[in-house]
Parts: sequence; structure tokens; C-alpha cells
Amino acid sequence: MSAWLRDETTLHTGAGARHGVGILAALRDGGDRLPERTGDRAGQVTPSGAAWLAGASARPRATLARWQAHPSTPDVLPCGSSFDVVNVPALFGRRMLERLWAEGPGSGPVATHRGRLLLFAAPGTAQRLPSLLSWEEWGTSHPRVPRACLPALLCHGTGDAVTVPPLAAGPGAGGPRWLVAPDTRHPWLPGPDVLLWACVRVTRSAAPSTTGNSIFPPADPGANVYDVSRRR
Repeated sequence: MSAWLRDETTLHTGAGARHGVGILAALRDGGDRLPERTGDRAGQVTPSGAAWLAGASARPRATLARWQAHPSTPDVLPCGSSFDVVNVPALFGRRMLERLWAEGPGSGPVATHRGRLLLFAAPGTAQRLPSLLSWEEWGTSHPRVPRACLPALLCHGTGDAVTVPPLAAGPGAGGPRWLVAPDTRHPWLPGPDVLLWACVRVTRSAAPSTTGNSIFPPADPGANVYDVSRRR
């Protein structure tokens, strides 16, 4: 019987705090070598995590068998059922993770691929997050927030597929890698509201402003302002 088919988990009481501390330390050191820099093996997939990933495919057991035969080979999985994926530039993504782990609820699984971070999110995020970002006027160019602070985010949901890292990758191996690997059959996944919060916090902290960190354009000083508080 395949080792990846056993229902095992490395989660235990108090693991979350140490897990978050290790991730933050690795992110501040660069992020690419998280599995070697942390003692809690945050970048290595557990058997339960592999079972969760395989559940996104049409034939989970066949997928697990393929991974058992080729554990160092990346695979492609569909989005929309078990998870969606938010694809962001690596530097911006690491800053998002720092916010999520230091000030927020943490993150779900995260992978690196071709200079970008893949943040695994709750199903439906790919449909909802672009609308929330549009409401926040994401991408609007104005002097207070350079366009470089507002990178394009790619959202992968129903009908899309993403490349997932191999279950076992040796030191120095190229290609996609797990930064925060799945380690349970039911991992917590951030929704669109959590990821929106992280995006806005990172953008505000990066905005070169001395009077505020708003991502909205400054008000026109010559505009007419009317007091509507007494309207009947």
C-alpha cells in the first residue's frame, strides 16, 4: 500500500504558532529555502496533504499512485472544486504572507513557480476577489501609489488548472516548490476577504506617502464641497 495513501498528519496542539514563526523567519531570509531553514518541515507534503491535493483530480487514487511512482515530478490539477489559486509576483506575495502570518489568520498552502507565488484559496475566491479589488480601485494610477505597487493578480478558478510542485523535491531542485505545503486532509484556505485585506495592507505600507497610506487618489483641492447633512 502506498505510503501516501495512509491518513497521517503532523498537526498537533500548538503546532500552528511554531509553524507561523518558522514561515516568517524564512520569508525574511528570502523564502526560497523554507524546507531547509525550518524545523517543522513546513515545505514538505504529508500523506494527508497529498490526499487532499489528489482530491482535486477526477481520479484521486490514480493520481496518488502516479505520485507514488514519480514523487519528484510536478503535476497539473484543476481549480474550482477543492481550491482556487491566486497567482502573484514573488516579492509582493512574500509581503502578503508576512502580513497574513504576523497580523492575520495565516495562509493556506503556498507554492512558488516561475518567479511567482501561488496562494491556494477557498473555492470561489477567483470569481469574487477581482470584484473586491475593483471596488478598492485596484490598478488605478495616481501619484501617491505608483503602478509598481499594484501588480496584476491572476486568479485561477473553475475551468482553470495549475501546476503543483512535486511531493518530494531534493535540495537545489529547480521548478515549482512548496513554500507552505498542505499537511492535512482539510487545510484552512483564505477567502477573498482575507486576501483583499493582505493586498491592501501591503500596498498601503509600500505607498511612498508622508501624509497617509490610502490607496485612493487624493481629493482635488479645487473641487466644490457641499454640506449634505441638512438635506431634507
